[in-house]
Amino acid sequence: MNVVKRRVRRLWVLMALILAAAAGLIAVRSYGVDTIAPRDVRGRAAAKGSAAPAGVDCEKAKCIALTFDGNPGEPTDRLLDLLDRYDAPSTFFLEGRRIHKHPDVVRRIADEGHEIGNHTWTHPRLTDVSDAQIRDELRRTARAIADITGRTPTLMRPPQGRSDDRVSRISRELGLAQILWTVTAKDYLTTDSVLITRRVLDGADRDGIILLHPLHKGTVPAMPGILKELRAQGYTFVTVSQLLSPAAAEPGKAYR
Repeated sequence: MNVVKRRVRRLWVLMALILAAAAGLIAVRSYGVDTIAPRDVRGRAAAKGSAAPAGVDCEKAKCIALTFDGNPGEPTDRLLDLLDRYDAPSTFFLEGRRIHKHPDVVRRIADEGHEIGNHTWTHPRLTDVSDAQIRDELRRTARAIADITGRTPTLMRPPQGRSDDRVSRISRELGLAQILWTVTAKDYLTTDSVLITRRVLDGADRDGIILLHPLHKGTVPAMPGILKELRAQGYTFVTVSQLLSPAAAEPGKAYR
């Protein structure tokens, strides 16, 4: 009888731990690295006496960050028109190998107040390549972005979100913070803009970081509905750096 009671007690403890993790009450190691939530990093900055940000204060506003991965190809101009219409500053993580094919688009991204991050040169899984390859992928892309915009990126997104302690160490050496995401539309698996819209809206939450890929056919057509509905729900669109402000993203750390 005592054995049965102990097993039942263990089962209840296990269920409580699962529920607590699901509710975000327990820190969970995900994506291969420990991640920090925007609200937590802002809270730490406030505790240190940092002044409130000069622009949007995400402690008061209902903020959300749209992020776009990939190459600055033709659909990006149409996407930028939509972001301008809905006053939606966003963050673009660009692959370096095709940046110089679209320099005007890259300049437009920067000139219109969006943030540009590093998404490597050839989009490899950084956890599967050597230290030297990681450095080369990130350095070449950083130089390409700086050549066009005059600004060296301080944020990076590891392809497929794959990171580990080694990638974190090298990112820290190169002055790059890692930005992951809370919601993905999985737009690389479908051209259905209605489905993409629903996935984003179902997952959207305050302080969320949304992952999208503008080169996939269903993404840009989904954006008017996404932008309109998120705005109607009271969200303020911000870049990733604005989402973390007044704190600054710390090189090597991972945020989501």
